[in-house]
Amino acid sequence: MSHNHSHNSKETSEKNLFITIALNFFITIVQIIGGIISGSLSLISDAMHNFSDAIAIIITFIALRLSKKPKTPKYTFGLKRAEIIAAVVNASTLIIICFFLIREAIDRLNNPNEIAGNLMLIIAVIGFIPNVIGALLLKKGSEKNINIRAAYFHLLSDAVSSIAITIGAVFIIAYKIYWIDPVLTILIALYILVEAYKILKEAIDILMMSNIEGIDLQEIKSIVEKIPGVKNIHHIHLWKLNDNDTHFEAHIEVEDMTVSKTSEIQKIISTELHNRYEINHTTLQFECELCQEFDILAKH
Repeated sequence: MSHNHSHNSKETSEKNLFITIALNFFITIVQIIGGIISGSLSLISDAMHNFSDAIAIIITFIALRLSKKPKTPKYTFGLKRAEIIAAVVNASTLIIICFFLIREAIDRLNNPNEIAGNLMLIIAVIGFIPNVIGALLLKKGSEKNINIRAAYFHLLSDAVSSIAITIGAVFIIAYKIYWIDPVLTILIALYILVEAYKILKEAIDILMMSNIEGIDLQEIKSIVEKIPGVKNIHHIHLWKLNDNDTHFEAHIEVEDMTVSKTSEIQKIISTELHNRYEINHTTLQFECELCQEFDILAKH
């Protein structure tokens, strides 16, 4: 039953990705035309952001497909990390775009031009609705997948951008404050920059097999060494393969006992780690008076 639920969930995510790709290409075309006619840099910048969204979602879709490929003798973990690589690409693209937009906005501040506020307002509202729809379609999938989360944030940030542009258009119509357009561009870019950095950092941490935030290795050591028969746990490795697969391996120093006894201890440790930390892949090497060092981390 759980397998079918997961399969259906992935198919739903892929269907929603297709819809959001179409929406973003539509918004991009409308905003570029509207930005050129109205003279609004923030509309054009948002159009570029929407175009990058469409590309990002295509990358997300490809990565989702690759992650479902079966394991092979060459790729014994399968291609699950394709999703993490896609998240790095998407977040990095956002960061590059942000720096470009900030530079263009600063140039526009130095050389302001008249903007057709009414058209800017109409295009901003048109852009807002599809972005909200796209974000809602990906919201559920983003909770458990960093790859979809990166795509979701592309859309969410675009919705925020549309709100900011709408407010800017109102001020331009009412007060002829044309400098508000590049100022909004800079604020939007800074907001996107911060959030994209968070996603990039998380994805790189996974690729670099860093320890997982919120899991204390000393706490694990204390828990495991309280189990009857366990003398010591050492040479611990803890990492994430992707958003859903957390791996743990360690050496367990035990008293001299039968293999069946170590199997019972292994089951206790695996259950404890899963219940407390959602660690779902545990590999334990049982030994008796084998290692000479008992540091929590291996030195070599």
